[in-house]
Amino acid sequence: MSSLRMPQSLATRLKVETGEAVLRYELLEEQAHSLGRAGRKVEAALAALRAHPGGEGRPAVLRAAADAVWGFFVQREIMGLRDRNAVIAHYGIPREVLARLGAR
Repeated sequence: MSSLRMPQSLATRLKVETGEAVLRYELLEEQAHSLGRAGRKVEAALAALRAHPGGEGRPAVLRAAADAVWGFFVQREIMGLRDRNAVIAHYGIPREVLARLGAR
């Protein structure tokens, strides 16, 4: 009598989740949420910068936008996402903000 065994492609899908797999999933989920929060912060800071007419108070708004963008870039780099050009184009980050991202 021959023995039957489950196809290997199905066996890997039906594995019981280990504690490590659950932890890895939760960490990735938290990273995604964190990146989303940082992205919304960038959007809000850039919207405030675009809405500011200039003059008094502009340096503070510009600094807040640069801080939000810098934090977002750091968060992305921690996650291994290093392509800044796509982010700059997506969010429409102005040069005056990018010029303030230097070494801190």
